[in-house]
Amino acid sequence: MMVEYLPLFMFLCVCVVLLAGYPVAFSLAGTALLFAFAGELGGAFDDAFLQALPNRLFGIMTNTSLIAVPLFIFMGVMLERSRVADKLLDTMALLFGPLRGGLGISVTIVGMLLAASTGIVGATVVTMGLLSLPTMLRRGYDPGLACGAICASGTLGQIIPPSIILILLGDVLASAYQQAQLDMGIFSPETVSVGDLFAGALIPGLLLVALYILYLAGMALLRPDSSPAIPTQERALERSDLGMRVIKVLIPPLLLIFAVLGSIMAGAATPTEAASVGAMGAMLLATFQKQFNLGILKEVMRTTTDVTSMVFLILIGASLFSLVFRGFGGDELVHELLTDLPGGVFGAMFIVMLLMFLLGFILDFIEITFVVVPIVGPVLLTMGLDPIWLGIMIAINLQTSFLTPPFGFALFYLRGVAPKSISTVEIYRGVIPFIMIQLFMLGLLAFWPGIATWLPGLIYGQLESF
Repeated sequence: MMVEYLPLFMFLCVCVVLLAGYPVAFSLAGTALLFAFAGELGGAFDDAFLQALPNRLFGIMTNTSLIAVPLFIFMGVMLERSRVADKLLDTMALLFGPLRGGLGISVTIVGMLLAASTGIVGATVVTMGLLSLPTMLRRGYDPGLACGAICASGTLGQIIPPSIILILLGDVLASAYQQAQLDMGIFSPETVSVGDLFAGALIPGLLLVALYILYLAGMALLRPDSSPAIPTQERALERSDLGMRVIKVLIPPLLLIFAVLGSIMAGAATPTEAASVGAMGAMLLATFQKQFNLGILKEVMRTTTDVTSMVFLILIGASLFSLVFRGFGGDELVHELLTDLPGGVFGAMFIVMLLMFLLGFILDFIEITFVVVPIVGPVLLTMGLDPIWLGIMIAINLQTSFLTPPFGFALFYLRGVAPKSISTVEIYRGVIPFIMIQLFMLGLLAFWPGIATWLPGLIYGQLESF
């Protein structure tokens, strides 16, 4: 009986090791090797599973979809170094400054644009915290409201395409979907692509932005003192000057984002090809902003290499963990546990979402994508769930987890750059309304899956008809 539950013990052991502070990639690989060695000594594990590791690694090395990861990271870091964020924030503040709550709305819109250009939650939260939080406090904003708006807009990098997270999730879900179809006896399986997830995430992401803005506008109406307008004397630019500034500051990043997303959704380019366009466009934009030189290029390349190496090292560790997990019969165990739950598909989906939400407190999205999704994904997809809808549900669920006290990653990022005058309790208080908005969005998606599946069907259905 204990042997049957070894996969679960292995999973719990990884969580304990991670909580102890050890690096994720080495925790996954080390725990897997330890259990594999012990299992082989006890006759409960076949080392043939470990012999499949070279093929797994070769598959990672030859996966063209994953080439988009370093390119999108390069694009995001280059835009961050070229001071696009602070110029965008200043310009949007001038546009919305006359309105109560205008600065908060500006933060949300800039957070959306940064999410679409960087796709990295930590970078967006830290950047927005450093740039906008002092300004909002100086203008008399309620500290909790300011912190909540920054954290919520910073986590939009989870769902607003082109997101690195959606690229990784799309690759994992594609494998899970093919495996699920093979398990159902379908030997000419359909595929799901990163472009499908990008299209599926667009409407939910924009709806979240709209809900954030509605909440901020409502707070400005109900509690005017919480989000005052910028005084008239501080808005020094004339309307004509402001128009030119909008053209110079806002239009180029928007054109870059539309070029990347549009080329993918129109079928003119793969995500990898579009990512290369984005990387080149980011360098041109930095040159246009007079922020490009050899020193910045070296710094961006070094940061890109560090982040990319971290992602792929975790992927290698997760591949080893997955092989050992399957070697102990973990996939069959998970299938039995989920299919035996009361409530059928709803019960299984609810438990998986709850598990991922809780794991979001201790694991980053990358680890959950590479470790948890390959385990539960095929089971849920075998039950008939749409892979695009499932991917968007996972992304928004983890976005909510990263906002939730006391362990949300976004809260830690903001706490690290927030002034000491702001208490942790104020940060927690500020994010609660945005968490409720996230949960409302999850419920809306659960009862109306077409929010995520309509646009991919429209775009790619039309493309297939030509």
